[in-house]
Amino acid sequence: MEKKRDVIIACDFSSKAEVMAFLDKFGETRPFVKIGMELYYAEGPAIVKEIKERGHKIFLDLKLHDIPNTVKKSMAVLSRLDVDMTNLHAAGTSAMMEAAIEGLTRPDGTRPMLIAVTQLTSTSEERMKKELLIDAPIDEVVMSYAENAKKAGLDGVVCSPLEAGKVHARCGEGFVTVTPGVRFADGDIGDQSRVTTPEKAREIGSDYIVVGRPITAADDPKAAYERCMKEFVGQ
Repeated sequence: MEKKRDVIIACDFSSKAEVMAFLDKFGETRPFVKIGMELYYAEGPAIVKEIKERGHKIFLDLKLHDIPNTVKKSMAVLSRLDVDMTNLHAAGTSAMMEAAIEGLTRPDGTRPMLIAVTQLTSTSEERMKKELLIDAPIDEVVMSYAENAKKAGLDGVVCSPLEAGKVHARCGEGFVTVTPGVRFADGDIGDQSRVTTPEKAREIGSDYIVVGRPITAADDPKAAYERCMKEFVGQ
């Protein structure tokens, strides 16, 4: 599958009216967008199809995590939405990830890109140890989950931009890193624990960065997106 550096806008809105009003601000520009749980649960599959018909690439961010058979069947349904990327939790084990690939693959052999969430960028090492009872260092956990995802046949992982270079070193340059937790140098980090800037994410080795509030809450979202593209992609 083609690997290309890009900025994905996290369209974390609660209604069709909100997301369409936001996307209208971009004129003829069609950025890569992420549709997460909030919007998908509010509007259902129809919103995915409508945004796709507008010409946007879509990362459907539902983070599936269940028994292998359930995930397989769910991925078969999602594959019909013609999204470009979707995801699951690597913590579901290799069996679940392998089942997901099987379900996501269409009869003609094509499928969306599938990536695994390693650890959420809101998860600090302290919380991971105290609440999840995982005593290994967070970097070690992320690398282990990434290796499991690669062995299962996935295309890449969601990880902190601070971990992207290490994932490539462990899993190869062709293994995609999708990194949220990106903020402008002069911006607020919000509820993220492991963050960096678009420029630094590029230097570290992120392939895709997912940017939400620095763009969606900006006075001029298109200008904020263009700034992000310039700092991360170089255009």
